[in-house]
Amino acid sequence: MTTNANDKYSKILQAAIEIISEKGLNKTVISDIVKKAGVAQGTFYLYFNSKNALIPAIAENLLTTTLKKIKKRVTGKEDFWSQLKVYIDETYSITDEYKDVLILCYSGFAFDYSMETWENVYQPYYEWFEEILHRAIEKNDITPDINVKWTAKTIINLVENAAERFYIAKDQDITLEESQNQLFRFLHRSLS
Repeated sequence: MTTNANDKYSKILQAAIEIISEKGLNKTVISDIVKKAGVAQGTFYLYFNSKNALIPAIAENLLTTTLKKIKKRVTGKEDFWSQLKVYIDETYSITDEYKDVLILCYSGFAFDYSMETWENVYQPYYEWFEEILHRAIEKNDITPDINVKWTAKTIINLVENAAERFYIAKDQDITLEESQNQLFRFLHRSLS
């Protein structure tokens, strides 16, 4: 795609995220999205064949944004445990900021898309965390007797689930700091 096409795609996606977050998927109409994006309705259909086709793109956009933020914050942190603390903190922060969008993505994938699509969206995230784990093993920061692929997916899912339980399920019988510390200690015991 050209820069202009990328710009239109991004405008449509951002407008969709805002409107769907505000109105919900069912009450959102494509005309609202294109009006907010400042593009013609036909332009929408160059990128998406339906409103529901936005869901994987929204999920991918959110994960790309999340991963960029995490990578920026872990830069310069050499040990695995410091990186893990950043990862936990950033995941909680992003979950709080985008909880409505996350609910949309989960519900959309549950109804319209397969786990295979979800796994494809997550693949770059998993690969990044696998690299983190490999480096931690090389430095003897964590136990070497783990299946790195399985462990990367499990940690990502566990951290996201803990953040979602805190912000979305309102499972807040402990403070934010306690929730993050409990999670960190659990993972530290599991990987040491």
